[in-house]
Amino acid sequence: MNMNRVFPLICLITFILSSQVLAQMDVKKSLVGKNVELVKVADGFGFTEGPAVDREGNVFFTDQPNNKIYQWKFGTGEILEFTDESGRANGLYFNRQGDLLACADMDNQLWSFDKEGNTKVLIENFKGKRLNGPNDLWINPNPKGGIYITDPLYERKYWDRDPATQQGGNHLYYLGKDGLQLFRVDENLVKPNGIVGTYDGKKLYVADIGAKKTYVYDIEEDGYLTNRQVFVEMGSDGMTIDNRGNVYLTGDGVTIFNSKGVQIGHIPVDEKWTANVCFGAGDRKTLFITASESVYTLQMKVRGVW
Repeated sequence: MNMNRVFPLICLITFILSSQVLAQMDVKKSLVGKNVELVKVADGFGFTEGPAVDREGNVFFTDQPNNKIYQWKFGTGEILEFTDESGRANGLYFNRQGDLLACADMDNQLWSFDKEGNTKVLIENFKGKRLNGPNDLWINPNPKGGIYITDPLYERKYWDRDPATQQGGNHLYYLGKDGLQLFRVDENLVKPNGIVGTYDGKKLYVADIGAKKTYVYDIEEDGYLTNRQVFVEMGSDGMTIDNRGNVYLTGDGVTIFNSKGVQIGHIPVDEKWTANVCFGAGDRKTLFITASESVYTLQMKVRGVW
């Protein structure tokens, strides 16, 4: 065998395979560093969801079927169990006080965890009736900003309640900063799911996975929403946003759109379903992805926003 011919052939094959991997990722170079790879951090979970970053850059995520919340320590890469009584938590988000808010689907409530894991129920019901099952949330960073919550109905095997909705549909809710005023801000949704807002607290994105659309709203000072527009003709399970205003949707991997709704990237993830995504690490440049039984990271050039 002529090794002088074989070596160039091996190099060519390697180049082609590398090019195929980069082409499959299909993300603008301004977003992702050169030759970066999607890294599987851990697997073996039931179903991962709800990643949320704390002030230090650590990411907390849920394993809903196993009723647990885990913490990814960005400095060491360790995965630590935070609680094994999560209330079947789905979406998570940290408030400015450092408490971890959780959409606790077991009893269709909104919970809060302090740093020691002690819980407090923030929302038990709406007008005396159970919510469908809070799914995801976003906290407006403005001083007067409250909490937006999606409430789709996904029937759970572990419920001991009547699975039928008590709310007459799937709605979007707002909890005022005082924690007392809870009201609906959109009653015309099929199945709202993922949610995220802009860093200035002026725009809200809500994925209606049932309608296969994602909407964008203007946020008013009192929490109400106006000027609903179709952002993209695509629904999503989870969402995040970066410092350039690009919006990240999930489902079939991660799809990235700029602030005008133009697709600028797609990150394939070799799992049955990609559920959610957020930016973590101290510099907020690590994209943390929850996908079926696993969690992944990808190093980015852009960063997340609080």
